[in-house]
Amino acid sequence: MTATTRRRVRGDGVDLAVYEQGDRSRPTVLLMHGYPDTHAVWDEVAGRLASRYHVVRYDVRGAGASSRPFGRKRYTFDYLMADMRAVLDATAPDRKVHLVGHDWGSIQSWEAACTMPDRFASFTSISGPCLDHVAHWTRHKMARPTPGNLRLAAGQGLRSWYIYLFQTPVLPELLWLAGLSRPFARALEIGEGVRPRDGHPARTMARDGASGVGLYRANMVQRLRKPRDRRTDVPTQVIVPTKDLFVSPHLVGGLAGRVPNLSLRPIAAGHWVPRSHPDVIARWITEHITGVQGGPLTAAESRALRRARVGPERRPSEGSLVVVTGAGSGIGRATALAFAERGAEVVAADLDLATAQRTAELAGLLGPAGHPYQVDVSDIDAMEDFAKSVLHGHGVPDVVVNNAGIGMAGPFLDHSADDWRRVLDVNLWGVVHGSRLFAAQMVERGQGGHIVNTSSAAAFTPSRTLPAYATSKAAVLMLSECLRAELRGKGIGVSAICPGIVDTGITRASRFVGVDGDQEARSRERASRAYARRGFGPEGVAKQIVAAVRDDRALVPVTPEARLGYLASRLSPAAMRLLARLDVG
Repeated sequence: MTATTRRRVRGDGVDLAVYEQGDRSRPTVLLMHGYPDTHAVWDEVAGRLASRYHVVRYDVRGAGASSRPFGRKRYTFDYLMADMRAVLDATAPDRKVHLVGHDWGSIQSWEAACTMPDRFASFTSISGPCLDHVAHWTRHKMARPTPGNLRLAAGQGLRSWYIYLFQTPVLPELLWLAGLSRPFARALEIGEGVRPRDGHPARTMARDGASGVGLYRANMVQRLRKPRDRRTDVPTQVIVPTKDLFVSPHLVGGLAGRVPNLSLRPIAAGHWVPRSHPDVIARWITEHITGVQGGPLTAAESRALRRARVGPERRPSEGSLVVVTGAGSGIGRATALAFAERGAEVVAADLDLATAQRTAELAGLLGPAGHPYQVDVSDIDAMEDFAKSVLHGHGVPDVVVNNAGIGMAGPFLDHSADDWRRVLDVNLWGVVHGSRLFAAQMVERGQGGHIVNTSSAAAFTPSRTLPAYATSKAAVLMLSECLRAELRGKGIGVSAICPGIVDTGITRASRFVGVDGDQEARSRERASRAYARRGFGPEGVAKQIVAAVRDDRALVPVTPEARLGYLASRLSPAAMRLLARLDVG
């Protein structure tokens, strides 16, 4: 932590407590706090930024160590903007600053970015929309009263319950002064995992809460009734906590029309994300500032900025890093190319390096340059080296498709222990390794992600001829369900893809146990012809994988026979057991 200095700055009729950290010769970052917070809500983020920037914070009028004006009128935006100008003139005269706001601090920062854009080099908004934008958004939804639009408008209306309370006279002040601070702090800890620490919640919260009600009374109703046309050309980054109980993530809809230089960065977090995820917030602020200044960025940072950018020219997966195992052919190659076509940077991994290189070359023709890797997914040491190589060479992947697999058919009693070991090592342990290693990276990064595990329709359609293969794929399906339950709270989706009969190379490479070489060759040829006649190619599976990531689908039976098999397994397990007795070999 760098030393923090405090001084007083005279605002419009109030004395403002201003706090500074870092070298004043460096770019200035102004952090604006919300309600009922003080500057201290930013302590963790400010400490992480101060080694690179001159960090400025101040307690807004009526909060913390700043003085409290009398009367509702003195909380209007005009007074707030005058206070901000005074702080900017005192701490960063004659240069633009990088503005960051949270909650009400973001609301008033929107006003600043739209009314005095010449003072700001960039703007980062967190959990506090422009009131004028909210009014226009609400009117747009109500003007087209479809069920979806009404649901979104009503959802935000329910989240804003406290705003209605703050319009009542006297009652909010009495609640704060009567001891609301303690249950507020407790709710913050239980609801968002934000534990009290020195400075936050502030010791002055009771007085701050009572005084700060004036912010809502002086501005909220007036702006919502008569919204203004607020626009800004300041490069703007909106961080969108998807678990915010007060601000709907849907409020960013239509924002690009008013903010042409816009980036959106969702995060699986609650309202007080500067406290719960300070590393992520500090990193995103730094990346945004560096991108605006044209400074050096790592490949991962550059990709993250491209992914966040909003614009008509942006492809759906642009800026994403996608890792695909078993990418040398079949479903793996088709999936890698499908993501590349949508703008993703692809890591193509396969046991056969030559085929992985070919997939990477093809991906590079459709999107960013692909990266080939040779890896045996059944080898834990090789997978650990692979995961580290991806991390250090390209960053944390946004999507991982654990697709590598092998086929094996024949009677159970003809499967040797080595046969079982080989199938489970590749089909199950390969998925376990990939999920474990890359999920750990995603969790540590704190920005979510998605894991796709290729299972099979055999996972829910038992067959006497596929004991090892079906068992391995059923285990992948259950593993995926367990992972989805665990990782959902981290913003990481998990999907199990269950293809049916798909024309890939797996049949030509499958083992048929219990028969001699000639019989095995004939079985492979017969299976390959049957799959080819089915006429469903790997591109169809790849399309479903892309859709599963986009829509965060848990289970995807791909082909009609897979969907029918899944339905039958749910409705009539006994019928599936009868069908399992058939020898289709």
